[in-house]
Amino acid sequence: MKETDKETDILTRWRLILGGGDADGTDVKLSESDGNVDESLSALYEYERKQQFDYGAGSRKGGSGASSPQVSRWLGDIRKYFPSSVVKVMQNDALKHEQLKRKMLFEPDILEQAEADVHLIATLMELGKLIPSKTKATARRVVKKVVDDLMRKLQQKTIASISGAIDKAARNRRPRHNEINWNATIRKNLKHYQPDFKTIIPEVKIGYGRKIRRSVKDIILCIDQSGSMGTSVVYSGIFGAVMASLPNVRTQMLVFDTEVTDMTEDLKDPVDLLFGVQLGGGTDINLALQVCQQKVTKPADTILVLITDLIEGGNLDDMFQRASDLVESGVQVICLLALNDDGSPYYDKENARKFGEFGIPVFACTPDIFPDLMSAAIRKDDLQLWASKHNIPLIV
Repeated sequence: MKETDKETDILTRWRLILGGGDADGTDVKLSESDGNVDESLSALYEYERKQQFDYGAGSRKGGSGASSPQVSRWLGDIRKYFPSSVVKVMQNDALKHEQLKRKMLFEPDILEQAEADVHLIATLMELGKLIPSKTKATARRVVKKVVDDLMRKLQQKTIASISGAIDKAARNRRPRHNEINWNATIRKNLKHYQPDFKTIIPEVKIGYGRKIRRSVKDIILCIDQSGSMGTSVVYSGIFGAVMASLPNVRTQMLVFDTEVTDMTEDLKDPVDLLFGVQLGGGTDINLALQVCQQKVTKPADTILVLITDLIEGGNLDDMFQRASDLVESGVQVICLLALNDDGSPYYDKENARKFGEFGIPVFACTPDIFPDLMSAAIRKDDLQLWASKHNIPLIV
């Protein structure tokens, strides 16, 4: 690229960022294609100033034309002009405006065009019963598309990580003959191969005792469904559904705001589960922990994963007491401030510090390492060391 072409390209990018007009200063004349890109950016990022969504052929004539066709064309065009990662950012920015959100999600044809991801699903969950009947079938297809995609990405790793940890935890070093795991025993004793006899001396026998035939671990997912936790709820539903399919884990899922709802039965179908969640409302962590206490039958074999920003709207002293009681009873309590890829979450730092004093590890977790976290919890590894290994700041 020539120096002049490179300089023009840089100025064009600045022109698109600045948006033209008095704030421009680049003096660049846009090509037709760059002009289309500029229009798609201006329609969204100048929306607050104009108080209307001017886009498409009508926008060059003073904004004439119906708004829904404009939004529909805009969604199609941004997919043409920008990569998928940028489309998702622009779409999420559009969803922050109440009027645009309703135009995008309440019309089936427009919703069908939207880039489906966890943020879109979280917004649909937040709208809940406000979604009109004509759009519900389309909304369900959009949710199913995201759920199926996440299941493909996360299911295999989750099953492998958790099943491997359970197998290791349940290994019996003194198995009866019919309990011997011959594959594991042979691998363990390869160093004892006897060439003269062409056989292996099984000095160490590895087997699966009675533990493996019943639930080895009880896992309770307790998820804050306040509006800020939307994407965490989506990922929790996916992981809950996967763990519920494992034969040696008994998985329960509770969601809470100022009330607690048991969603365990819906883990068979994560799409139904997500449609059953109503994001928004207050937060009563104390009540949620009370219900969790009632669900615990084997404290020493129970992992409670509390997913919340710890911004309590209920009784703070009782919340701390219940958290402390759960730990004292032998329950392995983990507090995740978020389960998503959205970056550092906002949370109550003082409440997080207090939980840390009870011996409860408190940190945010991304979906890609959640299976490894559950594997470490099942093995009862030191989660402080685990977090350090994954460069996760632990709240203490």
